[in-house]
Amino acid sequence: MLRLRANRLTSIALLVALLLATPILVVLVQSTLGTEEVWRHLWDTVLFDYVSNSLWLVVGVGVCVLLLGVPAAWLVACCEFPFRRLLTVLLLLPMAMPAYIIAYTYTGIFDFAGPVQTLLRDLSGLGYGEYWFFEIRSRPGAIMMLALVLYPYVFLMSRAAFISQPGNILDASRSLGLSPIQGFFKVALPMARPAIVAGLSLALMETLADYGTVEYFGIATFTTGIFRTFYGFGDTAAAAQLAMLLLSFVLVLLVTEKYSRRKIIYFSAAEHTTSNNRHELRGGWGALATLACAIPSLFGFVLPAAMLLYWSLGSEELASAAFLTIAWNSFSLAGMAALISVLLALIMAYALRIHKNTVTRAAVQFVSMGYALPGTIIAIGVLVALTWVDHQLVARVETALNHAGADIDFGLLFSGTLVALLFAYTVRFLAISLGAVQSGLQAIKPSLDQSARTLGHTPVQVLKKVHLPLLKGSVLTALLIVFVDVLKELPATLMLRPFNFNTLAVRAYELASDERLVDAAPASLMIVLVGLLPVLLLNRSIAKSH
Repeated sequence: MLRLRANRLTSIALLVALLLATPILVVLVQSTLGTEEVWRHLWDTVLFDYVSNSLWLVVGVGVCVLLLGVPAAWLVACCEFPFRRLLTVLLLLPMAMPAYIIAYTYTGIFDFAGPVQTLLRDLSGLGYGEYWFFEIRSRPGAIMMLALVLYPYVFLMSRAAFISQPGNILDASRSLGLSPIQGFFKVALPMARPAIVAGLSLALMETLADYGTVEYFGIATFTTGIFRTFYGFGDTAAAAQLAMLLLSFVLVLLVTEKYSRRKIIYFSAAEHTTSNNRHELRGGWGALATLACAIPSLFGFVLPAAMLLYWSLGSEELASAAFLTIAWNSFSLAGMAALISVLLALIMAYALRIHKNTVTRAAVQFVSMGYALPGTIIAIGVLVALTWVDHQLVARVETALNHAGADIDFGLLFSGTLVALLFAYTVRFLAISLGAVQSGLQAIKPSLDQSARTLGHTPVQVLKKVHLPLLKGSVLTALLIVFVDVLKELPATLMLRPFNFNTLAVRAYELASDERLVDAAPASLMIVLVGLLPVLLLNRSIAKSH
């Protein structure tokens, strides 16, 4: 009986994995259908721009997130200086700020009509074209915007690595005459390299997946190219070919991250970590450390959030009925997506717990990769697959019913409805909920399962009466993180939303595209404020673990 239930769970896990694999398989098949003429046209006109701009962004953001994240992580993990605890929290807050929103904000601050250039002209008496000023809508500008909100990935991973490093090794380096800075470069940094590469890979995958920032700044990358090819030319095959090329970049990052984790492993039996013996920085060094940690959080969160709040207070958008409708659309959609994602995560994680066969492991491993896929790729796959279902299966059912005398028109049941959006969100964000649920399940001793089974409970009863009460924290964390990520998701929502259906992210994008930055502020601020919840939860969890 147990074997039968376990096999049933394995079958469900396999079915879920196959269903979620559909969009990627569709894109893969579509990419083989393109004609040589289309590919030659892309090669002759825009492909070089897509590749070069994407590479510039990857290199620029990579360098910037390393410079911002690694020193700050080492300082808060290994040194004691004024405001260290406060800055440790502030350095995480830019994670709540989507890149496209910080891009809108800084454009409003630094463009020609913004307060900075206006003040500069008033003070100097210079007019238009008579002075040089940094052009925010440029490739360096996009690199800065992305780096300011993505460096926390590197900061988080590096900080955890620095804290867990054995203190006796660093003490030994100091006894050999190395200064704290020399110890950082010669001992701490090489040991933390796998964690740094892991954080860097996440930041670069987000860079490749970004659509809002590069579109707003007019930079042609793979994501903007996929949009233009799909909607502008209506060429699904060419868009799929670009998507597969973008996917190859992502796969390179994934392989690099895996190789880095596998290549270098350090072991130590010492319980004494660097956090037990922080080096105290006094005077000028302490002030420099405070400044180095304050700058990323100041420009990545404090300044743009304050500007959004200022604009929101003067905007009529906040009090309009349309804004409330859009907010309800966003929250209800994010809530449904979070519930679906966590429910499937529970099924997948529980199937793996009670039956660790090759099929279940492969199914769980596959759905865990969804977060690495850019929203544009998933959206194209979902749209093509569901459009086929609508045109083939639904149309045939209608024809059969109409032949039977019933006059029925189902319309589009899947594509162009919330079903398509929820499907895409599940493919992209199931990995997050799965990670949270799996970590919670791993903390529950298998002996509890065995005890409950000996008392006559079925696996489903064990899940309901034993696991779910113990998993309450992990499930709530998963719900919250998926909820916020769906709220921020822009490219998939833009491509798949039903007609006349807006969300906060889309509303902010539309208003900002029309240069109505003040009106875009309330929607942007709402996304940022809700996004703070998982960041603060994450910080609390990290603090508890240390």
